Amino acid sequence: MSQLTFQTINTTVLDTLTRPGKAYWFMIALLFCGAVMGASCWAYQIIVGVGVAGMNTPVHWGTYLINFVFWVGIAHSGTLISAILFLFRAQWRNPIARAAETMTVFAVCIAGLFPFIHLGRAWLVFYMLPLPNQRTLWPNFQSPLMFDVIAISTYLTVSSLFWYTGLLPDLAIIRDRSHGMRKKIFKVLSLGWSGKTGQWINYSRAYLLFAGLATPLVISVHSVVSWDFALSVIPGWHTTIFAPYFVAGAIHSGLAMVLTLCIPLRKILKYEALITMNVLESIAKTIVFTGIIVAFSYTTEVFIAWYSHNSIEMETFWWRAFGHYAPEYWIMVVCNTVIPLLYLSKKIRTHVIPLFIISIFVNIGMWFERFVIIAGSVAHDFLPNAWGHYSPTWVEGGIMVGAFSLFFFLFLLFVKHLPSVSMTEMKEMIHHKVE
Repeated sequence: MSQLTFQTINTTVLDTLTRPGKAYWFMIALLFCGAVMGASCWAYQIIVGVGVAGMNTPVHWGTYLINFVFWVGIAHSGTLISAILFLFRAQWRNPIARAAETMTVFAVCIAGLFPFIHLGRAWLVFYMLPLPNQRTLWPNFQSPLMFDVIAISTYLTVSSLFWYTGLLPDLAIIRDRSHGMRKKIFKVLSLGWSGKTGQWINYSRAYLLFAGLATPLVISVHSVVSWDFALSVIPGWHTTIFAPYFVAGAIHSGLAMVLTLCIPLRKILKYEALITMNVLESIAKTIVFTGIIVAFSYTTEVFIAWYSHNSIEMETFWWRAFGHYAPEYWIMVVCNTVIPLLYLSKKIRTHVIPLFIISIFVNIGMWFERFVIIAGSVAHDFLPNAWGHYSPTWVEGGIMVGAFSLFFFLFLLFVKHLPSVSMTEMKEMIHHKVE
């Protein structure tokens, strides 16, 4: 990285914005088809009814809420990683910060779709907003679901501003090197950036402000999501550990998703000089740390259930580990706590293929964690005569595939139209002679 110059950074990043080849358009078309398939499944559900989903009595929350919590975790971790590492001046964040912030914006948009899908009658969602209506109904502001509406909309606003503020100097660089319609578009997007001293001072203050605001906001928002469960009396949910448990899980899954996105990005866009192996190794080390926190959370849950001598809590956790959802439970435990420990080996964490494969396993494990939490508790409630099982249907599977396709579709569009690595922050590293 010490061999980089300002010109090299500009050239490397701006070369990624050239006209794409056929392989890129093939991936775009494939992901677009996946997103259309998901939208078609949702349209089918609206026409036929929510009964086409696998949700039933007693499992009224299925993959829609599972995916909601999963994507909220991915969304929160992106800005949290970028903001906290910025405040601590961790230089290895600079090459991955833009990807993490972009991941946040797109993931929170995907997460916001699932309450609409779960609602069934999506056109009545305005009843959750504090607006006058013809039936003089007002939302129940004591409901955790109302907390979600307020918290996530606030978070989307702050994270979008944080992301866009960081883009401004880079948008001006693209503007100055473009012609025709492209130049006009980036002239509008760059908001008149000229690089004067006063603008840099205001930019630095604003970026620091948003980083400082985003850090506690992210922690509070994902704590609010955990209260959707913790404020109930369902066994396995009614616990005070859920807020830090969910925040730790969000960071764990977000770091893994950053690796999942940055490793192919590094290879395809020839970012090896910017996203170095040292950067990827630092992410892997942090995943080991967050994996240990998640393992501690799992152990604490089981210990509290045993220590309380509450027969219902004890039975719930026993059933999770050895009952109907035992395969999902052990996938969660192994993928989130055991497999990340492989990063302790320097040989593994300094090779991109093992790095990428393990990051995929962590993402799978975090999805199954949400499945076990949501379906595992409501399927095994207080009354044995109300116990049941839940299995997703093809409609839910299609919507889930559509959500992932839409996320990667948006990310692919981003990397070809906007700088996916912050040129400004990379130049700051050279200026301060930090490798």
